[in-house]
Amino acid sequence: MILVIFIVIAVIFIIATLIILPPSNGKIPVFKDEKGNIIPNSISEKTWIDVDDSKIGLIIVGENKDNPVLLFCGGGPGIPEYLLENFYGSALTKHFVVVYFDYRGTGLSYKKVDKNNMTSERYLKDVDEITDYLIKRFNTEKVYLMGHSFGTYIALNAANIHPEKYHAYLAVSQNVNQKESERIAYDYMLKEYEKNNNKSMVSKLKKYNIKDEEDFNKYKTSSIRDKSMHDLGIGTTRKMKGVIKGIFFPSLKCKAYTIKERINIWKGKAASNNFKVTDESFNFNAFDSINSIDIPIYFFAGKYDYTCAEQLQKKYYNYINAPYKKYYLYENSAHSPIFEEYDKTDNYIKEILNK
Repeated sequence: MILVIFIVIAVIFIIATLIILPPSNGKIPVFKDEKGNIIPNSISEKTWIDVDDSKIGLIIVGENKDNPVLLFCGGGPGIPEYLLENFYGSALTKHFVVVYFDYRGTGLSYKKVDKNNMTSERYLKDVDEITDYLIKRFNTEKVYLMGHSFGTYIALNAANIHPEKYHAYLAVSQNVNQKESERIAYDYMLKEYEKNNNKSMVSKLKKYNIKDEEDFNKYKTSSIRDKSMHDLGIGTTRKMKGVIKGIFFPSLKCKAYTIKERINIWKGKAASNNFKVTDESFNFNAFDSINSIDIPIYFFAGKYDYTCAEQLQKKYYNYINAPYKKYYLYENSAHSPIFEEYDKTDNYIKEILNK
């Protein structure tokens, strides 16, 4: 009888594991036309390149290999940006060969690293090496550069250091002054909950005196911050109700990654919370650091983005000098506008490439 019970438990455990972590060879989905045929000259590739002492993982996707190359510096810094591409799809792959890469020590690039060596300088050097690789591989003089959230901190600085390597910089939810952004978001959420007479959430938010440095640091990593943002539709997307249901569980089922790679995503995410670059990006103030850029810059901002407050993005757009700049506001988006409103992104990218 005990043996039977043991076998039943083991079978249930195995079935549950296969449901949560379905097996996969980790192949990137190919592009198909309306008839289900693979689109000629499209690219769907996962590869690794050697950068100093590490292998950096790249996912390269596009409907046409002859399109311009776009290097995408993702958010996080530990969660692969390709997950959003896989979950939602974007217009980017219609117009570019999009290169998603996972930062050193995270995702496809996961390995144990010294957190103190994971600096902005290290990340920028990696971006520069990847850029050179893409220029050589795709036989082009320059590539486009895009950043999202944390990735805008890296991409903006990369574009500022090596403008000669990039056609333009596309900023999605630009990190401008994250400390100020957090305070703006806190005030907004508190007012919204007060307006809705949600006494429970008001009380939970008011436990933190964000004018106090110690309380502020506790608040910005608290679960109540994430819950409030997603509850009010100002977090990752307007419709996402939380990172656990919206990204964590779906990522475990994402067959573009092997089981080991899916586990490494979250091992890397946990490790990246303590990387030096994470603190450096949080303390970054674009107004003090970069007042001009030598290439065109395009802002993609969600009206309801309070993860990187939209009003600060607009303020920085008005502040920065560039050969050309434009601000695209997504009226129905939060922190991930290019994935939330496909058609707008499609039109905006066409406009950029036709300029």
